Amino acid sequence: MNNASIVFTPAAQQAQAERGSARAYAQRVAEGFPDTVTPELAAFIAEQDTAFLATATKEGAPYIQHRGGPKGFIKVVDDKTLGFADYRGNRQYITLANLSENDRAYLFLLDPARRQRIKLWGRARVVENDAALVERLFDAAYKAKPERAILFSIEAWDVNCSQHIVTRFTEAEIAEAMGGVTRKIAELEAENARLRSLLAVGR
Repeated sequence: MNNASIVFTPAAQQAQAERGSARAYAQRVAEGFPDTVTPELAAFIAEQDTAFLATATKEGAPYIQHRGGPKGFIKVVDDKTLGFADYRGNRQYITLANLSENDRAYLFLLDPARRQRIKLWGRARVVENDAALVERLFDAAYKAKPERAILFSIEAWDVNCSQHIVTRFTEAEIAEAMGGVTRKIAELEAENARLRSLLAVGR
């Protein structure tokens, strides 16, 4: 079954036709979008420490929530399913409430350092009282209290262009990139101190 209408709804296709971009997307509409986890998608997900999860009420009122954790906090459960532990937070439960009456969901993954973004359409469900699943999804070294699991069934996904993504790096990424420079500075400072001490002795 072609899933193009999940991403490009009839209204979206009409807008593309009216504005001259329908031809550019004609092949994608004909072939559909990927709906399984490829090795490339799995590798991208494993590097992410932040995500945005969009849900809606049964009336369609949208809501988007930031989700974060250690790198790779979103796990590949199988080739059609992603999952993550739901940590204790501010206890508003808007996302949980939305999913209780409307399972349609959307994941937006953004990697500013690499200027990449991936969009995933699907359905999500909350899994309560499944300690084994939570243990599988939760990184025990992370300082948070997992309370339940959320599973995301992929219906379609797409890679967005890098246009207008501002490059940003985390402290860890900067430290890794600067590791050699930092070590070299430390070596030079130590050598400088040694030479100063030799000069002081020779006076």
